[in-house]
Amino acid sequence: MTKITPINLIFGSKLENYSAQLTTERTDMQIITLTTDMGVRDHYVAAIKGAVLKGCPTSVIVDISHTVKPFDVAEAAFYLSSCYDEFPEGTVHVIGVDSEPMVNFSGSEGSFPSILVFKGHYFISNDNGFFGAFLKDEQPDQFYRLDDVLSRMDLFKFPTKNMLVPAACRVMNGEKIETFASPFASYKKAFAQTAVIETNLIKGNVIHIDNYGNLISNVHESLFERFGKDSPFIIYYRNKDYHIDVISSTYNSVPNGERVAIFNNNGLLEIAINRGANLSNGGAEKLFGMRIGDVIRIEFTPRGSRETLESLF
Repeated sequence: MTKITPINLIFGSKLENYSAQLTTERTDMQIITLTTDMGVRDHYVAAIKGAVLKGCPTSVIVDISHTVKPFDVAEAAFYLSSCYDEFPEGTVHVIGVDSEPMVNFSGSEGSFPSILVFKGHYFISNDNGFFGAFLKDEQPDQFYRLDDVLSRMDLFKFPTKNMLVPAACRVMNGEKIETFASPFASYKKAFAQTAVIETNLIKGNVIHIDNYGNLISNVHESLFERFGKDSPFIIYYRNKDYHIDVISSTYNSVPNGERVAIFNNNGLLEIAINRGANLSNGGAEKLFGMRIGDVIRIEFTPRGSRETLESLF
């Protein structure tokens, strides 16, 4: 019988040293996420990733999305706000949407590449409204504008690669932001639809439709709970042609093919078809004919009023 010698006896300390080296290298890795409107058909995203690896070879690159609607910074903000806190602190997020700086010579403020520090994360984007749409009512921990943006006009040809990525690499390589950017007191705010409360009513909008055709609204669970968890309600959508009066815990709380309303992982009200999808048997978007921006109304009945009304008949 052949005797098998344990691998650690063959390589001895070399294996231990190699293991220690791998651990050290993994510890030194920096995470960078990419969110762009460039799609995946062209070479643009590959060029950005090449620039990242050239500037920070130990970086781990994570794609959040490259299918943001062109120039739609509010959609980019939705993607980032939905997942950034799943990453460890210190992660650098590059947002390559409408990233070309804008110089306004008429006296009003232009838009320039900037860095937002928020809850231990770094967000690098052109100041085109993204930061305001992302933060909503939150306040930044720190906010900087990159220095010397106008000194190299050739960088404007591919600003995500030539301006935002180098700044991201400098952050990941441990440079202090103050050495290449200056504190700035304000940032722009892009228009983003928000849910509003009226008397016995929440009026929200569809702000995203995912790959399954699920309708994701801007109605947060905390807003819903202001009316009390036991208050009767009806969710109306598509001009009251459809409605739901129950919030389910999971999609499978209803039979296959049935409509369902849940609060998703980000706490946002979502209307879906259980096990439905646009590319198969039809998701909520396809079956209900809903689009981004369409209104979702939640009408609450004051506790006790429904029973009082029914007692009259």
